[in-house]
Amino acid sequence: MAEALLELKDVRSGYGEAVVLDGVSVSVPANGSLAVLGRNGVGKSTLLLTMMGIVPLMRGSITLQGRDVSRLQPHLRARAGLGWVPQEREVFPSLNVEENLTVAATRGRWNLDSIYGLFPRLKERRQNMGNQLSGGEQQMLTIARTLMTNPSVLLLDEPLEGLAPIIVEELTGAIRKMAQDEGIALVLVEQHADVALRLTDQAIILERGVVAHQARSDELLNDQATLDRYIGLNLTGSAA
Repeated sequence: MAEALLELKDVRSGYGEAVVLDGVSVSVPANGSLAVLGRNGVGKSTLLLTMMGIVPLMRGSITLQGRDVSRLQPHLRARAGLGWVPQEREVFPSLNVEENLTVAATRGRWNLDSIYGLFPRLKERRQNMGNQLSGGEQQMLTIARTLMTNPSVLLLDEPLEGLAPIIVEELTGAIRKMAQDEGIALVLVEQHADVALRLTDQAIILERGVVAHQARSDELLNDQATLDRYIGLNLTGSAA
């Protein structure tokens, strides 16, 4: 088994006294990709927030590139190599696209040229202000700005939510290129389970705050019984 780039061991976390995740252990190797699936309210977003240190860790450990980051503040985890793309499209409305990208830039593989290669639409809009972009373009910008920090692991929280089909197609193409061609390690939380499974190598299903099922993404994509049981997803029809 490949050495873990990001590893969570026996993680318990939650809000106040409320435990949301209890005993979660997962790992992502270098160049690996993990889909986090499950019904609403099972702790998928909480898992990413725990990785980032926004939701407090009650038990367990989180290591990144062999370094224990369990007690680091969120901004220090970002500096250590965790790149978080939240559900909210948090762009700077008073900055143009290029300024949004360069404001958080660090040295590395991802710069303006590589970003514009991945997101040609942003190059076309590079002089537009953040508040002049559509919701889909803002989502592209949010992902691109996180890439400009050159993270070692990218955490994506439902990046396709509420977007027009043409934007979903562009974004899935970009995520596929990041994961398969660029070799970026990523963790993807996504309600569109079939899409997430086609974009990743491995998958877990959360149920009541624990990992109820873990498998290769391609195997789970063909495991209709498990998808029905934990997600209520019929790939030949609509979600139940």
